[in-house]
Parts: sequence; structure tokens; C-alpha cells
Amino acid sequence: MKINVRFADLLAIYRAELLERTVPFWLTHAMDWERGGICTCIADTGEILSADKYMWSQLRAIWTFSALYNQIEKRPEWLEAARHIFAFAKRYGRDDQGRWVFAVDAQGKVLQGATSIYADGFAIYGLTEFAHAAGSQEAVDLALATYENVQRRLAQPGSYETAPYPLPDGVKAHGVSMIFSLVFHELGLLLNDDAILAAGKYHAEEVMGAFLQPDQKLLYEYVRLDNSLIDSPQGRAIVPGHAIESMWFMMHIYRHWGNTERIAQAVKAIKWHMDYGWDGEFGGILLARDAAGGEPWWPFADAKLWWPHTEALYALLLAHEQSGEKWALDWFKKVHDYAFGHYPVAGFGEWTQKLDRRGRPFTQTVALPVKDPFHLPRALINVIQVLGRLTEDAYGS
Repeated sequence: MKINVRFADLLAIYRAELLERTVPFWLTHAMDWERGGICTCIADTGEILSADKYMWSQLRAIWTFSALYNQIEKRPEWLEAARHIFAFAKRYGRDDQGRWVFAVDAQGKVLQGATSIYADGFAIYGLTEFAHAAGSQEAVDLALATYENVQRRLAQPGSYETAPYPLPDGVKAHGVSMIFSLVFHELGLLLNDDAILAAGKYHAEEVMGAFLQPDQKLLYEYVRLDNSLIDSPQGRAIVPGHAIESMWFMMHIYRHWGNTERIAQAVKAIKWHMDYGWDGEFGGILLARDAAGGEPWWPFADAKLWWPHTEALYALLLAHEQSGEKWALDWFKKVHDYAFGHYPVAGFGEWTQKLDRRGRPFTQTVALPVKDPFHLPRALINVIQVLGRLTEDAYGS
């Protein structure tokens, strides 16, 4: 009975965090109903710092409001928000070659063009979820056009850029296979398309077979095109939170394929990177480390950003549900205590995003100058789903 009460209490906490604090922050402060889209250059207090719109933020926001509608409750205001942002992104988001651009101004004029193929990945992700929520054939067509465009570019290494972290010649990035494994998988599921599902599986195998190194218990962010490791500061970059996030992607994908061996590998890798990334002195998950123990190449390596903690919350609960392992719940409690003790912004909702190693806020830009409605609400949505199942199982037993 104890564990049953615990899961039920956690479920109430996470629902409140999502529905009473996180979502109201975005609907109250960020929607640009006049010019279109959503403002994500925004302070923790809700003050708009810039009306510029980073397209991957727009596309991720489409996913979030659509997922709220699909997975939490069919509230009209959530679908309206998704539809509003979709209209802005559809109108201003792509260049004349069908590539999604990086940033536009308040009116949709391009400020930075197609400098990141990650934007295309978030487009497929957001459009797929929106198509499911709204029954939009227009969104399906745009997602398919993006998929075909991306597949042509992925087949030609060097033909695409990966802002905010450039990709050297002859090197491939874990982030690319990570995102396209999931978004191709989701699009393939929506359309029941075996070829698109297989494309997602191909990139999942890249993650598990090229970037994950089980003998070292580490996942590398960069390897050469022939899958060999790179002995350079960038080549030795390990981002524990990214690895943990990637592994829950893998669990989703391989659950569809019935590959229990890969799921078990992903569960183990989550533990490896919690052990590797946790700061034993000050608590929290370090942003990056060097595989050889040297000075990390990754900017702000000793920072405690919000997103690795949000991703770990879901990954650890999912790992426990899949494996029954107690260590996953133990780690979940540690991450939960650190995250809820450091990130929530009293009086405003949402979470602050950037803390230094000792847990103190800082103001420098990390990657993009945005506060996205994505990592936190997505994690809360996902955690709520698992806690709902665990609560039912506990009552059922």
C-alpha cells in the first residue's frame, strides 16, 4: 500500500506542476496573438525580452500544445494555441528549398536561414503531433515534405548544418540520429508507413551501434563517419543528459519493434550516465564531461541546466517501469529532490533554466537565447503517463 500512495501522491504533484504552473505561464505571458506564433525570448517573470522567434522553439511549442490536447485533456484552448503557432510556422518557417530556417523576426522576416537540420527534426515532431490533434492533412503533407527533404540531405554528409554546434567534416553527431530516430518513428506510426518506421529504426541503430560504447559505459556525441572514435576535445564530449534523453527515445522505438535486448541496453545506459553525470559534491547533473577526464570541450560543462533533469525524471521512471529495477526509483528521487528544490520559479510558474555548478542562477546564453515550452512540459506529460500506469498497477496488486 505504501508504494501505491507514493505513486498517487507523485501523480498529483506532477499534474499540478503541469496544469497549475507550467502551462498557465505560457498561455498568460507568451502567446503572440497579434503577430503570430509564441514568444520564447522571455524572462522567468514572463517579461518579453525580444520578439524574435527561433523556429525550432515555434515547432517544439506546436508539439507541446498538441500533446497536451492528445495526452492530457482535450481542452480547446490548447488546440487553439497549437493551431495559432502552426499557422505562423507554416507561413514563415521554410526557405525556398523547403528547409526550415533558424530564426525570424516578430513579423516572420528571416533573420537566420537553414543553419540547423535540428529545426527540420522538430518540424516533423511538432507537425506529427499536431496532425494527430487537429486531424490536419495540411500538417501531414508538410511533415512528409520535410521528411523527404531531410532524407535527401542526410544521405549527403556535409550538406547540412547543425547550429548551435557546428559539425566538422568527416564527423557525424549523435544528436542528428537521436532526433531523427524518434521523429521518423512518430511520423511512421501516425501514417502506418513501414518505410518511414524503418528510417527511424536505422537512426536508432546508429545511436546504439555507433555512438553508444558499452565497453566504456558512455555515449559519445561525435564519431567519424566510419564509426571510429575521435581523440580530440570535441570528439571526447559526453553530455550525460543528452544520453539519458536519447535512451528513453530508444525505449519508445524498440518497444514498437519488440526488441527487449535493446531496451535492456537503454536501461543500463541510463544508469551509466546518471552515475557518470551526477555531481557528488553539489548535487545535480553536470552538463558535460570529457571522456578522458580532461577539460570538457562543451560550453558551460559544469552548469546545472534544467533540461537534463527534466529528461532524467521521465527516463528513470520509464526505466523502472520497464525493468523493475530499484536503482531507477532511487535515482528518480534524487533528481526529483534536486529539480524541485532548485528550478521552480515562485510566483510565476515554469522553471528557471540555468544554474552554475553550485546551483546559482547565471545569465549568459547557453545554445539559444530562449526559454522554450518544451523540455519541462514534455517531461511532465510523460511522467504523468507513467505515474498513472504505476498507480493503477499498485492498486491492482
